[in-house]
Amino acid sequence: MDKKTNSCSSEEEKVMMKQDKDEEERGMWGNQCEFFLSCLGYAVGFGNVWRFPYLAYKNGGAAFLIPYFTMLLCAGLPLFFMELVLGQYTSLGPNIIFPKMTPILTGIGWGMIIVSALVTIYYNVILAWALFYIFASFTSELPWTGCHNDFNTPECYLLQENKVCKNMTMFYYNQSCLEPEAYCGLVNLASFNDSHCFDPNDNDSLVVADGAVRRLTPSEDYYRNRVLRVTGKTWKDMGGMQWELVGCLAVAWLLVFACMVKGIKSSGKVVYFTALFPYVVLIILFVRGITLEGASLGIDYYLLKPDLSRLADSEVWSDAAIQIFFSFGLSFGGLITLASYNKYENNCMRDAIVISLANCSTSVFAGFVIFSILGFLAHELGVEVEDVVSSGSGLAFVVYPAAVTRMPVAPLWSLLFFAMLITLGLDSQFTTVETVTTAILDQFHSLRSRRPLVVGVTCLLLFFMGLTMCLEGGVYMFELFFFYSSGLSVIILSITEIVAVQYIYGFRNFFRHITEDMGITVPRPLYAYWLLTWCAVTPLVLLAILVFSVIYFVPAYWDDYVFPLEIQVLGWLILFSTVIMVPLGMIYALMTNSGCRKDLLVPTPDFCPAHVRQERRRGQVNSACVNNDAPVVTLHL
Repeated sequence: MDKKTNSCSSEEEKVMMKQDKDEEERGMWGNQCEFFLSCLGYAVGFGNVWRFPYLAYKNGGAAFLIPYFTMLLCAGLPLFFMELVLGQYTSLGPNIIFPKMTPILTGIGWGMIIVSALVTIYYNVILAWALFYIFASFTSELPWTGCHNDFNTPECYLLQENKVCKNMTMFYYNQSCLEPEAYCGLVNLASFNDSHCFDPNDNDSLVVADGAVRRLTPSEDYYRNRVLRVTGKTWKDMGGMQWELVGCLAVAWLLVFACMVKGIKSSGKVVYFTALFPYVVLIILFVRGITLEGASLGIDYYLLKPDLSRLADSEVWSDAAIQIFFSFGLSFGGLITLASYNKYENNCMRDAIVISLANCSTSVFAGFVIFSILGFLAHELGVEVEDVVSSGSGLAFVVYPAAVTRMPVAPLWSLLFFAMLITLGLDSQFTTVETVTTAILDQFHSLRSRRPLVVGVTCLLLFFMGLTMCLEGGVYMFELFFFYSSGLSVIILSITEIVAVQYIYGFRNFFRHITEDMGITVPRPLYAYWLLTWCAVTPLVLLAILVFSVIYFVPAYWDDYVFPLEIQVLGWLILFSTVIMVPLGMIYALMTNSGCRKDLLVPTPDFCPAHVRQERRRGQVNSACVNNDAPVVTLHL
């Protein structure tokens, strides 16, 4: 009998030792700086450089800063801090936290994981494009400088050569100056008459000769016909595989794998470079930008001519909220994952405030850099600033490349700019991939000793899923994912998340973890701020964002091609693949619950810090971590 008892005791000790080892193998940040830079790198990404300046231009210049910082205080900062607390308190990923905190909403975490997985697929394609430009920049003359390359189309034109043709009352087309009638004939229009071509299908209809064809700058022609190689005009013409782009995508995933192979032990060191290098380049570009002729035109347009009347437009407030929302990466699971590797008593409230302000300040500073260059470009081209401004990939891969060709030592500036884009993207990519791998390792503890294999297989699978975006019509698939993978679904997940934390679990219990458990001192004004935002303001703002996102929803498109209905349906399926996890999680919780249904609204005993879970396994703690307003834990004396 004694032997059997000793045997059972020995087995229990082995189980406890294995569980303790699992906790240790999960890892922690080497120091506080690694966590801070990782969060900063995750929050500061492509959107700060190309989307924020465009939105400022579009929505009243400096006036846009009012709704922007209002939305930061009403939604961005409260959610940012809440997710850091969730991860730091439990040392668990999002897929494990919610089943333990609010079992009925088990699916929230898995919805976040799927969002991160979908985003990583198209996000690394942007990195692949930037790598393509990096390799192309190792030359004495950038290939998007002129129209005399094999890949250039007849629509490619140079402003200088076009002016020469105009001075001779001729038209520039296919690298040549053409007589008016010959020009009209080449573009499938009838004879020329008084600066117009006749439409052959309607002899009474005139077409302005200058607008007879869509003209492409060399940089846009390079982007469309060399990088993307868009051969078809619809989804039915996806074309063949672009092996050069496949190679760049493979290099991008190899970079991610190499930096993450040891988890935060490796990515935490790499982030010293990837998080800080973009600031070095931005400062260099800023100094260079403000010294360019015409820079003041862009800066004046950006900040010194605020249009306060735009504040009456609800779309401006919606744009500001969505920019804050997606810039911070809220409800992607990334912030919870990063904080889960934190030391238990780290002051994450301080981190949330500093990182949030740094993120927004970076956006504003990037605006100065970008608009100084756009002002220079507008001066060079002889056009207004608004005629060279565009958003998204058009700003990064068309306008900037055009600007660097007009600078001395153009290849060097090109290398600096695209190196900055790559480091900006890598930080965010590290976190989204880490969110996926952490979910796998938290779900299956036995795999923690095989982290390199898990990271490698994850990167390989995501690489294969991104190959459709490397087809000659792959930009259509890219835009479909961009439109639908992290839009309305993330807003819905955020609303569900704040309901789970602040209403079901409870504000008092949650705040007790912050002040009593983690020992974070919260001044009274901040206490009132967190209470007001978490329990009232933020949920209402999220609902408003959801409503406005639906009202202003635009179907997926690229260029002037709106995707057909069946493709839009595919996009909605991508969107629902994340949201559907919430009701599926409810069904699973109801089916597997053997006790009272009320138990699904109550946290499980395992919703605790990692050290408390260890103490419970060793019999040093005998109660749940939270029990309404009772003490958090009861220790055996």
